[in-house]
Amino acid sequence: MDGAYRIISLLLLGAWSPWAKADLTSAGVSLAECEPDMLGFELVTGYVFSAPDDLLRSMPGTLMLTDCLEACQNNDSCHSVNYETGLCVLFASNADNYPGALTKSQFPVFTIYAQKICLGVKPCERAWCFDRVQNYKLTGYSRKQNAAATRQDCLELCLGERDFPCRSANYNNASGECELSDMDRLTVAGSGGFEAAPGYDYLENNCVEEPIKLCQFKKLSGRILKTVDSVYQEVDSAEECRELCLNSPYRCHSYDYGDTGDLVCRLSHHSRATLSDIQDAYLDVPEASTQELSACYNVTIDCRAGDMVARIKTSKLFSGKVYAKGSPNSCVQDVRGSLEFELHMAYDNVECNVKHQGLGKYLNDVVIQHHDTIVTDSDLGLAVTCQYDLTNKSVSNEVDLGVHGDVKPAITEEVVVDSPNVAMKITDRLGEDVLSSAEVGDPLALRFEILDKNSPYEIFVRDLVAMDGVDSSEIVLIDSDGCPTDHFIMGPLYKSADSGKVLLSYFDAFKFPSSEVVQFRALVTPCMPTCEPVQCDQEDASGELRSVHSLGRRRRRRATSSSPRDDLLLVQSIQITDKFGFNRNKSSRAEEESSSVYLHHQDVSDSGLCINLAGVVISGVVFLAVQLAVVVAWTLVWQRKRHLHDGLSMSVPDSLCKLYDTGYARRF
Repeated sequence: MDGAYRIISLLLLGAWSPWAKADLTSAGVSLAECEPDMLGFELVTGYVFSAPDDLLRSMPGTLMLTDCLEACQNNDSCHSVNYETGLCVLFASNADNYPGALTKSQFPVFTIYAQKICLGVKPCERAWCFDRVQNYKLTGYSRKQNAAATRQDCLELCLGERDFPCRSANYNNASGECELSDMDRLTVAGSGGFEAAPGYDYLENNCVEEPIKLCQFKKLSGRILKTVDSVYQEVDSAEECRELCLNSPYRCHSYDYGDTGDLVCRLSHHSRATLSDIQDAYLDVPEASTQELSACYNVTIDCRAGDMVARIKTSKLFSGKVYAKGSPNSCVQDVRGSLEFELHMAYDNVECNVKHQGLGKYLNDVVIQHHDTIVTDSDLGLAVTCQYDLTNKSVSNEVDLGVHGDVKPAITEEVVVDSPNVAMKITDRLGEDVLSSAEVGDPLALRFEILDKNSPYEIFVRDLVAMDGVDSSEIVLIDSDGCPTDHFIMGPLYKSADSGKVLLSYFDAFKFPSSEVVQFRALVTPCMPTCEPVQCDQEDASGELRSVHSLGRRRRRRATSSSPRDDLLLVQSIQITDKFGFNRNKSSRAEEESSSVYLHHQDVSDSGLCINLAGVVISGVVFLAVQLAVVVAWTLVWQRKRHLHDGLSMSVPDSLCKLYDTGYARRF
């Protein structure tokens, strides 16, 4: 019987058999005729199927989506299910038979709809084959276009693709066009490529193989998912919960532990990157948190005759660089938007610094760095080894990702100028304890403060730059308008809740590859009576723009205000060490000195601010003399205006700008 005759026959049977129509899939194949190993499931999140007459069974207390799907798999009459955490409902029909019966699920929870399908290409052994998102598509990543008579034909084209790993497909229901892609919502998260497209179905392949080693999770504070795929009880630790996620029978992308009950672990194949089309998918619970999978890395080492090659595969598009630990500028590979990349390290290349240890054993340390310039807590350190016998062979790599390592304290010396007394300090996240050293990833704050509490001035900050004194590398953190250039590195400046004279900006400690000293330089300008914040557009982790405020723009002064003031150039340094856990010679590390120097922007050029911190101990006397001269100079300059300041302090009352609570979040 050909396909057309089969469809007509089953439709005619539907006149007197209520189950005949329900037995037909979107591709015109009867589920009753399908081989068991060709059956699979297609999931639609955020929708609920309503067919009371076709309800087969309700299973309250079901805490596993996989149990719900298995119950349908084992029931020949079951064609689809609705699933919420704790409830599974089986139906004898599906949404392809009754399209109007599939509607968006209502709050306060969202439902997962799963439909049984008979495929022409053998599916994988995972719990389901595809996730479908209605009226959405992935734009800009199409690799191949084909014509497909049905959505299921498009699914099968993706499953059967051999030229590249098909991660997703866009299906145009009107034209039948099927676009295959080697990317999906997870690999391009944050790019803005996943967008609304009426008439399209986005199909995401859950059978695709992806890295499951060296996985990094990022904490999403204050929120947990309303509906999850799996609930495990009596799980002893968060680490065990993490392992359950990484070894789940589906592509798990988030978990929470202990927030819905003691020893309770909840897993989901969803994260913020896959829930952009779902409204209010999370519960706001201040003391709870969700761990979201950021990326995984599979690293293999190819030991060849003259070099060792580190080959890396990742689950998310990577842009950055990979380099030998001791040679970040000479033995490096720049990567731009790739899921696979590699680093060649020749044994006779001095720049790659491959170490020879014993007979036929070579080793090196490799860093995978996400940012072009600085090392952050998202980066990975790998210890790779090649051991040669009589023939060349590939061996697995050794990995050391421990967050370890002591940090030598640094000595801080501070000199403050007069009128106004402005200080820049590197502190803990609360803005209280001044720090002279930290490790990559430590939560820090940059604090700008007018020390005179009765000062009539407020301040704004712009042109904040982080510098590396070794090879003159630098990145701009706050631009000339006062806006953060990359909120993943440093957030906007806002006023402290304790004082209007204090500005804070949160950041996680980072460093440059070639140095353990990070020097911050900023232009600070007093303004009176208040400083007006600037509105900045920032892109969040899901790729959406949000508006934040930063204290980085002056309000226009009235004619009665004081005369225009000159910018102050502030410099502060801190010692930062990485967390890769490579062998460190702690005993031989000399203490570094960090200094806070305040100079007049008009009197001193930028080149005169490059202070060799390692030489401060040797040239301490000269250093202190220079600072003393600066203080004297400032005193003479501002003493002339003191009478003006005194008059203003009597006539202008202290005022505070509005407190802009930006809710700056860490990178995800």
